Amino acid sequence: MGTSLNRVEEEDYSSYTNSSDFISISLEDNNNTTKTATSTSKSSSELHPVCLPPHVTTWQKLNHRLREIFFPDDPLHIFKDQSWRRKLVLAFQYVFPILRWAPHYSLSLFRSDLIAGLTIASLAIPQGISYAKLANLQPIIGLYSSFVPPIVYSVLGSSRHIGIGPVSVASLVMGTMLDGEVSHSNKKDLYLELAFTSTLFAGLFQASLGIFRLGFIIDFLSKATLIGFMAGAAVIVSLQQLKGLLGITHFTSDMELIPVLESVFNSIKEIGHLPKGVNPTSENKLYFHGPHLQLAIKTGIITGILSLTVSSLTLILKSFLTIVHGSFSRSAVNYNAGAKTIFSNIVMAATVLVTLLFLMPLFHYTPDFVLAAIIITAVVGLVDYKAALRLWKLDKLDFVACCCSFFGVLFISVQIGLAIAVGVSVFKIILHVTRPNTVVLGNIPGTQIFRSLNHYENATRVPSFLILSIESPIFFANSLYLQERISRWVRGEENRIRENNESALKCVILDMTAVTAIDTSGIDAISELKKNMDKRSLQLALVNLVGTVMEKLHQSKTLDSFRSKGLYLTVGEAVDDLSSSWKHWP
Repeated sequence: MGTSLNRVEEEDYSSYTNSSDFISISLEDNNNTTKTATSTSKSSSELHPVCLPPHVTTWQKLNHRLREIFFPDDPLHIFKDQSWRRKLVLAFQYVFPILRWAPHYSLSLFRSDLIAGLTIASLAIPQGISYAKLANLQPIIGLYSSFVPPIVYSVLGSSRHIGIGPVSVASLVMGTMLDGEVSHSNKKDLYLELAFTSTLFAGLFQASLGIFRLGFIIDFLSKATLIGFMAGAAVIVSLQQLKGLLGITHFTSDMELIPVLESVFNSIKEIGHLPKGVNPTSENKLYFHGPHLQLAIKTGIITGILSLTVSSLTLILKSFLTIVHGSFSRSAVNYNAGAKTIFSNIVMAATVLVTLLFLMPLFHYTPDFVLAAIIITAVVGLVDYKAALRLWKLDKLDFVACCCSFFGVLFISVQIGLAIAVGVSVFKIILHVTRPNTVVLGNIPGTQIFRSLNHYENATRVPSFLILSIESPIFFANSLYLQERISRWVRGEENRIRENNESALKCVILDMTAVTAIDTSGIDAISELKKNMDKRSLQLALVNLVGTVMEKLHQSKTLDSFRSKGLYLTVGEAVDDLSSSWKHWP
């Protein structure tokens, strides 16, 4: 039974399974070589010993923690028990996923990928032209981004359904940020250099997240804030297309709702040119020296984050069941068209190449309102009002987070809206962490099961006991709150007992099952609680301490203060043992 305490660390401590260390009732020595606890009471149930976790070095703990942070998917597991030749093959397949499926590629797969590739190309070409206009760039550049990147991803990527190409929100943000300091109409060459440099830094930023395994940063954007952010961005992008739909020449570059609407009522009409040919190299157009380098870096990082937010594989997989259009339209079309492998991206790239070489003049007379309509059609699906209504029904705080993100994008800017989305998500985490839930437990009659009194109507209080469940790790951010909250529970219970003339409160039991971690502030909080309970002549017992928590409490000698009748594996055993011990008191 003692090993049940080590469930969190079970995998890491498996090499120490020969440990037979137990915490004695008196916790007399520090060498982890104490006697097994035994029950002297005539309780109806057996009292099981509470044991310390096996000894683990600081290096082993640090190694485990770093692995869980940076390698939660355990990417090296494929190399286990493999020959060196096989490991070399697996390494190449890991870096170049195309090597996994290419040797087994068949004609039937090609047929499906050909249809899917041609289908997404028919969407990617007008989208590429349109999104380039959002960034205040030549339309041809938008097509370049639908030609080279899909080929690169086909070699290095692993998702068979993702459609690679420009992102509307990122394009609009780039255009707005750069144009705010360098006019795209008056300084075309400088603007183009800054745009290329920004995309370089965006790529370097995203690559660094992958190389250093920092993709978990995107997890700080909850689904609730993403729903609001995407909806707000979709509205802004759509409003910007009123320029093309209405033929307005002098249109605001701002992304807020009010300036856009003002431009609609105060402007007049305009049209452009599409050259043909494959994109030339652009290393000579990078901007590394001058007063605007900081702008390029800032724009690159923000657009890099936006691109990850909108089209990274993780977020697509999170949203694919509910959001299958909008900025995910290429991926959704690719999926619905029956793509079987990443080869569909190669087909799309080849189609774009043919278009670049031979068909570009055909797009010369494409009306602006058509391009604007394409963009609106692509992003309008991001306004997921059904998801927002679902948030309102399930979690009001999530709904507030969604609204904050939505209105931040709509009335301030996309960048600020993104910052608000992150800020609200972090605030939710802080709120849950600093004010964790604590509940009073009662016994389900006829069983050794203890559950929340508020949740289970048939759960009953145990006379003379206050049983509390702490549903969070205990550390500096919540230790003082938990200390005060538990004291309030005790005062409330004593008042309730006096009002109902029930048996006096004798013991407070803390169910620590959900306390998966504790720091020095948490340890001090437990010590202070013990002192406060002693002053009230109340016994404090701890139940089901997990391995790391017990280890820290033992090392700090906090467990020494509990002595006998203070540590138990289950609430039921604690209640039985303590109740029987009171019967033997004179």
